[in-house]
Amino acid sequence: MSPATLRTLAFIARSVVIGLAAAFLLSVFTPSLVSRLRGGPAESRASRATLIARTQGPVSYADAVSKASPAVVNIYANKVTTYLPRQELRDSLTMRLLGIVQGRPFRKLQQNLGSGVIFSEDGYVLTNNHVVAGADDIQVALDNNSAAKATVVGTDPETDLAVLRIDAKNLPTIDVADDSAVDVGDVVLAIGNPIGIGKTVTMGIVSGTGRQLRMSAYEDFIQTDAAINAGNSGGALVNALGELIGINTAVYPRTPTSDGRTYTPGAEGIGFAIPVATAKAVLDQIIRHGKVIRGWIGADYTDVPPQLGNATQRAGVYVARVIPESPAAQSGLQPGDILTTIDGTPIVDAIDLVNREAAIAPGTKIHLEGVRRNAPFSADLTLVQRPPPSTTGA
Repeated sequence: MSPATLRTLAFIARSVVIGLAAAFLLSVFTPSLVSRLRGGPAESRASRATLIARTQGPVSYADAVSKASPAVVNIYANKVTTYLPRQELRDSLTMRLLGIVQGRPFRKLQQNLGSGVIFSEDGYVLTNNHVVAGADDIQVALDNNSAAKATVVGTDPETDLAVLRIDAKNLPTIDVADDSAVDVGDVVLAIGNPIGIGKTVTMGIVSGTGRQLRMSAYEDFIQTDAAINAGNSGGALVNALGELIGINTAVYPRTPTSDGRTYTPGAEGIGFAIPVATAKAVLDQIIRHGKVIRGWIGADYTDVPPQLGNATQRAGVYVARVIPESPAAQSGLQPGDILTTIDGTPIVDAIDLVNREAAIAPGTKIHLEGVRRNAPFSADLTLVQRPPPSTTGA
């Protein structure tokens, strides 16, 4: 063998040894690099997929929709209204002299569109009260394209909720989120029947919580930018897992301008839903009692005004009005009082106290503590059943 051939073989042998040594060192000190060079094992690909899901979110919410959508129904609330023909002359004698024959009344069918959520396999459906109020006939269109006539079990105008019952069995039901806490930024899906075009899903996030529109006494809305339109009322607001977190109820209302004849344009991307905890509590009471029974102190509250608070007194409520002859009036509560605790538990704000008193059974005695003219005071009273809103001024 010639010297040139030996040198070539020696060069090849050294290159192979160096390559094997380098591969060994890489496999020991940088195994992830070797894995990537090889295309990566299943574990590595799964880890990257998990990282992408956490930072970018899933590319589809189809699973959540398929889980929740069958329990969302379309509601058609029909009402027959009688109209009298329009007449320019209301004097019957003049009409007879002129030969004008009074027209006959005619009837017209009005249909209100909405959505609802099935809560039980035996036919209990939750929707908004304003969807079915005054209806003579209510039809519910199910996900399987069948329809059923619904009866009203009970309504609660103060939360704008109503419970319907349809004669059906083995219905698909909605899954309710175990954790009632909703965080701003959570992805949500609104499912309903907007403008009657059929079941529709829109996506957004939770934009705010604890919102109040001053439409009723009990408001603790979830705000979302998921599109909510006429016909969505009573539909489901679900999280990214397809679990119910709220009942879609309203959009930001148009308000009259200073001249009182025109309205400001409706705001875009501002919708509201009733939290599922409130909705479920109303549903349970209506099924049990046919109505919602709430405890009542007999006063109106607001959050503590900043000028009355201090560094150590930010929580609690400010008593704005005391209803005459109510438990509050009989116990000596006065407008201007600041209430800080109920039965020894701190009061967070006005929403907190309104919800807590409503949850206490009428006839229960409670102990209140607070501040009156910079001095501590306390009061004991017995709650009564909250009267209709027309008698409370709420």
